[in-house]
Amino acid sequence: MVEHGTCRCCKCDYIMDNALYGDKEVELMNLEKLYSSLHGDYADAKARLMSDRLVEKFVLKFPSDPSMQQLHDAIASGDHEAAFRAVHTLKGVAANLSFSELWKAASALTEQLREGDKPADETLLKNLENAYRLVTDSIQKESER
Repeated sequence: MVEHGTCRCCKCDYIMDNALYGDKEVELMNLEKLYSSLHGDYADAKARLMSDRLVEKFVLKFPSDPSMQQLHDAIASGDHEAAFRAVHTLKGVAANLSFSELWKAASALTEQLREGDKPADETLLKNLENAYRLVTDSIQKESER
């Protein structure tokens, strides 16, 4: 069943639902289970995005976000400014999707890199990589069901 209404942020929510799904019922992934497995806040994500379908849409797009690869590339090339921008972007995406543990890890590295020309702290980077892997593995596992 397609709901009727408009998204409070961009006026596209229900129009998008119709364009993506038509009038047929579409089984959504178990978002509550997914968010529990990746230590996120599903209720916060749903409140922000206003529908399960939009939460699912953006969750499924997350693994293709280039920020983590850009971070690794910038670190490898010694570009501290680009590393800061990449991790700051990742932090924002994690916050918007309420991926709480990933947001915390990205925030810690963002603040460390904000200080300037210091290389990324290895422990903070490893924490970020672990949190990122948890999110992407959880999304992959749940989307295969």
